[in-house]
Amino acid sequence: MWDAIMSGFNWLIGAGPTVMLPIIITIIGLVFGLKLGKAFKSGLTLGIGFAGIRLLLDYMSSNLGPAAKAMVENIGINLDVLDVGWGSIAAITWSSPIIVFIVFAIFAVNIIMLLTKMTNTLDVDIWNYHHMAIVGIMVHYVTKNIWLGIGASVVMAMTTFKIADWSQPLIEKFFGIPGVSLPTVSATSTLLLAWPLNWLLDRIPGINKINITLKDVQKYLGFFGDQMILGLILGSAIGLLGGYSITASLQLGVSMSAVLVIIPKMTSLFVEGLMPISEAAQNWSQRKFKNRKLFIGLDAAIVVGNQDVITTALILIPLTIGLAFILPGNRMLPFADLAIIPFRIAFVVALTRGNFFKNIIIGLATTTAILYAGSITAPILTELASSIGIQVAVVGGALFISSFSATSLSHSFLVFFAFVGPLLITMPIMIAVIAICWYYFEVIKPKSKKVKEEMEVEIVSAEQSY
Repeated sequence: MWDAIMSGFNWLIGAGPTVMLPIIITIIGLVFGLKLGKAFKSGLTLGIGFAGIRLLLDYMSSNLGPAAKAMVENIGINLDVLDVGWGSIAAITWSSPIIVFIVFAIFAVNIIMLLTKMTNTLDVDIWNYHHMAIVGIMVHYVTKNIWLGIGASVVMAMTTFKIADWSQPLIEKFFGIPGVSLPTVSATSTLLLAWPLNWLLDRIPGINKINITLKDVQKYLGFFGDQMILGLILGSAIGLLGGYSITASLQLGVSMSAVLVIIPKMTSLFVEGLMPISEAAQNWSQRKFKNRKLFIGLDAAIVVGNQDVITTALILIPLTIGLAFILPGNRMLPFADLAIIPFRIAFVVALTRGNFFKNIIIGLATTTAILYAGSITAPILTELASSIGIQVAVVGGALFISSFSATSLSHSFLVFFAFVGPLLITMPIMIAVIAICWYYFEVIKPKSKKVKEEMEVEIVSAEQSY
């Protein structure tokens, strides 16, 4: 029985997100009361939309990735930690001997939190469990304690589901995708710095008046502000900085223009498939859990195609390389993950409501944190990869490996060190920080929102009476 379950689980994981997502969504649709035909069609439409997004992201990576790498090599930065990409980290994660225990622990935590009303997110994005799992695997490697390893991934899961809950309004309001949350650590992690930085920028006189949106860019730049033209210019510039010929640079520019134009169409297809599931989930939750909403937890890939996100990411790519060169103490060379910066910036764009000025400032701050955390944890990650028989090809004279994933992410980095540090000190600090955040988002913020809404109602009533 156990072998059959494991075989089915391994097959589902091995099939990849484009197969796994339609199957899981169809099952969820049936659970929420949809008929088989409608549930399957929704799942398949969702899968097609996701496949379309993935194809375009892969297309962007295959074109922009080599250009970004060429730009790194052309500039001539010499650093001893190489960003080998999230794919290498995923391979390390799924090859760990304790991965099965961690995956089931994460799944169990999600179900328990749903039943106890500690979260409203039903995370069906099992493929991206690896972002939570790698933290526990690295903790286990350092401490040799399997319980600490599982515990670290459990804490990652609990905090990720709550961040997904708290950030869900951003997804609904800015990206226009209702009933969905995004418990993808590689995207949500930036919020740990983005939230306080956005709060701070809103309170600096003068700075808080600057609001440059994509529409503003298009308005002031005219012809050159058009999304297609911006893609052409930014893509061509990256090609030229990478030493490409004029022809190759223009080809890259056209490719980036194509991505900017086509991805939003794929996103609309994704939303079309999601709507029946979302409506069924809300109806089901109203019957089973009165006054409660359930969110379907999906891959952040569904929002990285937003035009504001892609445009901001294209600007940040060369700036990230510049940061790596000038930051004192940084050892990490951005390389393979340069093409997936849209994932790291998506929530920032939603948080600032598309304010380009804030996006760049906060984006540079969160990237700085990634570079430093990646530099610090690279020796451990390199040893871990070797210990489980994975030899990652390292080029350019780098001695260690890292990425813009794993414990380079602020969320993962903090939990990792809470579990490998002196526990009597780090554990109380971690618990206190989680408790403060929990209290703010669960108690203070809802009360503030309610007071604000009541004041607005009173103002409207007073104006009508007057």
